[in-house]
Amino acid sequence: MNGQKKYILSLDLGSSAAGAVLFSREGKVIRQVQKEYEKYYPQPGWIEVDPNEIWFTMLSAIEELIASAGISAEEIAGIGIASQRETTVLWDRISGEPVYNAIAWQDRRTSKLCDEFRYQGFSGLIRQKTGLILDAYFSASKITWILDHIKDARIRAEQGQLAFGTIDAWLVWKLTAGKKHVTDVTNASRTMLFNIHTLQWDEELLRLFNIPHKLLPDTCSNSEVIAYTESSILNAAIPIAAMAGDQQAALFGQMCLEPGMVKNTYGSGCFALMNIGSHPIISDNHLLTTIAWRIGGEVTYALEGSVFGGSSVFRWIRDGLGLIESTAEIEALAQTEPDNGGVLFVPALSGLGTPYWDPYARGMIIGITRGTSSGHIARAALEGVALGIADALEAMEKDSGRAITELRVDGTSATYDFFMQMQTDILQYPVMRPQVMPSGATGVAYLAGLATNFWTLQQIREQYTVARTFSPNPPVEGQSVLREKWQKAIARVKNWDF
Repeated sequence: MNGQKKYILSLDLGSSAAGAVLFSREGKVIRQVQKEYEKYYPQPGWIEVDPNEIWFTMLSAIEELIASAGISAEEIAGIGIASQRETTVLWDRISGEPVYNAIAWQDRRTSKLCDEFRYQGFSGLIRQKTGLILDAYFSASKITWILDHIKDARIRAEQGQLAFGTIDAWLVWKLTAGKKHVTDVTNASRTMLFNIHTLQWDEELLRLFNIPHKLLPDTCSNSEVIAYTESSILNAAIPIAAMAGDQQAALFGQMCLEPGMVKNTYGSGCFALMNIGSHPIISDNHLLTTIAWRIGGEVTYALEGSVFGGSSVFRWIRDGLGLIESTAEIEALAQTEPDNGGVLFVPALSGLGTPYWDPYARGMIIGITRGTSSGHIARAALEGVALGIADALEAMEKDSGRAITELRVDGTSATYDFFMQMQTDILQYPVMRPQVMPSGATGVAYLAGLATNFWTLQQIREQYTVARTFSPNPPVEGQSVLREKWQKAIARVKNWDF
């Protein structure tokens, strides 16, 4: 290996921020830069982002990281890209300009279209081919909406003038100055157009959603030299050597390499994944079956529980209610009260995900009395997120036939000690937080390092360390009652906006 190649660069594009993380050969984080970008809410249930703003925010983060670390771009052995998955971008192949804002993964505008397909009996077909539940969460119906609502978009798409991509494909397009239109199999598996058994775009599903094949990117594995950055952009032709959806990248970064190992990421939403090995399991309990990664010719699959309410709930308490000035203050506010005071908070601000899958559910705070304080509401919000995760993990145990013995965690909210203790007390098994976070950035760094021979798999295994293990306290009186009341509250929010 060329001794001048000292670093791996991870690009971590989350739901609210673009992050650039620089890793040393020892697997340590040398420097990281994170920059937030705006979200737009044109109508209730609609969530958009500006693709150009995403690109310029990410580029700014990369440039700041390289400058502040005092390194040359030529010292970077490879780039890995971890990105939010289902967010949908369509752009012109010649000008590179988006035809519309990116429709974010949380956006619910296409729920009625998905209902129509469900009533027509297509749920089972989609489930068997893609491992996914027919839902507006995924990219397919978002693509259809743009083609049907933006002037000339369908005509241009049929003529091959437009390109579709999730955010990973958009970033590669920009980094290569339009020379490469590609996505990886994990992001492809989240479009509802990709057959997870054949690893191909599915022509039957493309016809169902009326999407021209010409729109679609090529697909690649998760650990290979995919392309090189345009020299004029980063002052070097750096190998783009890994791409993965952020949650799959986190599963790899948490070293969940054996079947039965589970991680949960506490981001805007919460996403729990279990490694299930080389054979997909189609869920009976409203979990998703997804590709975890493909390395060489080997494919690993995962079960996923998607809980839409995570730190987005804490941001709403900050921005919508004004009870805190930063999301991290949610813990201190919650600890001003010894319990929830009878308050339950169902954080269905973007509908309910696993195991309920109800796009029409809406958030609810119930049990309020004259004695209810802001501390009770904060505590109930933390409990609501933790209880939602517990529901998803119980479904995972049923589908896999495996008892979960530990949960590896990452994400911003995983740094909250009080919250993590609350989570492990509800689960009644250990919660483990790694030394190096974010795990998504770590995972694609590892994948890029493998592709460029920067690291071996054994070296990566040795680099993973646990910073803290949270052990459950014995169940307290009233804990089972909390779960019962939680289920009553869930029943009340279902189909609210139908």
